[in-house]
Amino acid sequence: MTQTARPTHQAPGIHHKAVGDLIVTALNDGMFEGSFAMLAGLESGTAEQMHRARFRAIPPRLAVNSFLVQSADRTILVDSGCGGVFGPGLGKLAGNLAALGIEPKDVDTVLCTHLHPDHVGGLVDAAGKAVFPNAVLAVHADDHIFWGDDATLAGAASDDMKGYVALARSTIAAYADRTTLLTGGEAVPGISIVPAPGHTPGHSGWMIASGDAALLIWGDIVHMPGIQFARPDAGMGFDIDGAQAIATRRRIMDMVATDRLTVAGMHLDFPCFGHVAKASEGYAFVPDVWTPTL
Repeated sequence: MTQTARPTHQAPGIHHKAVGDLIVTALNDGMFEGSFAMLAGLESGTAEQMHRARFRAIPPRLAVNSFLVQSADRTILVDSGCGGVFGPGLGKLAGNLAALGIEPKDVDTVLCTHLHPDHVGGLVDAAGKAVFPNAVLAVHADDHIFWGDDATLAGAASDDMKGYVALARSTIAAYADRTTLLTGGEAVPGISIVPAPGHTPGHSGWMIASGDAALLIWGDIVHMPGIQFARPDAGMGFDIDGAQAIATRRRIMDMVATDRLTVAGMHLDFPCFGHVAKASEGYAFVPDVWTPTL
């Protein structure tokens, strides 16, 4: 009897969801190992106890996701993952798009939640050239201003942060002649920006609406699902305005729980679609159940 090779990797991280007449596809860019020291406002020992109680990995593992939105005549990307910034364990976007039969030239719009490296790393190549040659870049004006400001680069406290600022500026430059800056309203028909400042000045979600269906891709409202749903007061040390980020997290969670709105996020556990429910302690995430049809 011939023994088959033992699998070592999952199939490509691709998961589709119908939102009215649109198809939204979650694209997993990989995972990276974080640290409870990344948290602000919560002692590391408490965070570790919460992870152990929820059968979560220690050290914590953070998913990185982006999304594709397709209609009859549009191909839209929401964020681009890490590209080559964080090593070979991430940067799966190009392979995921290829598995779907989509070439970079097919993407007509890129919607950015913000300009951190795990969200724009896949937008430019090693030479700083735009990966998506035909795409219009849409981003909140405040994020574009912040990352493009020389004072942001001058104030970067570490070499890593200087690199992150440089990548954001490279992205701004690569798409400079085809950038749409927003503070509200629709970027394209049926997709509106939802400002959610704090994590960065222009951090935003994207509300996708078609017919009676809606989905909020909320960006980085949550980085550590095992912590921040139950403890929305736990921030991240790299939030630009920590107090504002906490207030935004509470506001968005209350809104989506009250309105029973479907959400997806860049650091929610793949395939990352679900709902937020109010709980005795903060909130809880209720993932969508997998179904074979859309």
